[in-house]
Amino acid sequence: MKTLVIIPAYNEEGSIAAVIRDIRLHAPEADIIVVNDGSTDRTQTLAEEAGARVLTLPYNVGIGGGMQTGYLYAQRMGYDVAVQMDADGQHPARELPKLIAKAKDYDLVIGSRYAGATSYRSPHMRRIGMVFFSGLVTLVTGQRFTDTTSGFRAAGRKVIDLYARYYPIDYPEVESIVYLKRKGCRIAEVPTEMHGRTAGKSSITPWKSVYYMFKVTLAVLMSAIRRNKPAVFKP
Repeated sequence: MKTLVIIPAYNEEGSIAAVIRDIRLHAPEADIIVVNDGSTDRTQTLAEEAGARVLTLPYNVGIGGGMQTGYLYAQRMGYDVAVQMDADGQHPARELPKLIAKAKDYDLVIGSRYAGATSYRSPHMRRIGMVFFSGLVTLVTGQRFTDTTSGFRAAGRKVIDLYARYYPIDYPEVESIVYLKRKGCRIAEVPTEMHGRTAGKSSITPWKSVYYMFKVTLAVLMSAIRRNKPAVFKP
């Protein structure tokens, strides 16, 4: 299958080259595109030197806008599978073949830290948030999910088309799953290893975490209300 790895990146000069080299080693058949989200450091230069194609946005639009840019590219270039990976080294490229193979049978495959036995250990408060969102999405969609905040995902053509048309803007991982379930997509999780960030620092502060919890919960509940709203008969 024609495969594209999409890496959204904002000021990731400390890790981006190593991430690209790792992908080249474990998934040499895949093309790589880095969506440089208005970085002010050497992210673009180092990504190009490592062999990736780079789409540079004029200013920082956030993960949602960056990912939709990547999916638009995948759609227009006719890719069969688009894999989302973080630029900070948290997603091991050796797990790529597992996700790509599973994408033959599902519309979206999520690499989960909790679907099976892995070595990943999250901080206590972050783990509470993950459990909360997994329970919320499971309740709303009727399908059990263990890792709704994972950004390590492989999307087939149906999802590429859907995400090219719409992708949640702010903290999109959880809401984007509910969106796909509303569209009748088949989603699966596979256990994958993940690491801690290898360079840089997370943009999620304690205050942003509170906003994240409130915003995403509201978005998921509103999506569920829209899905269950009775149809209006129009003669």
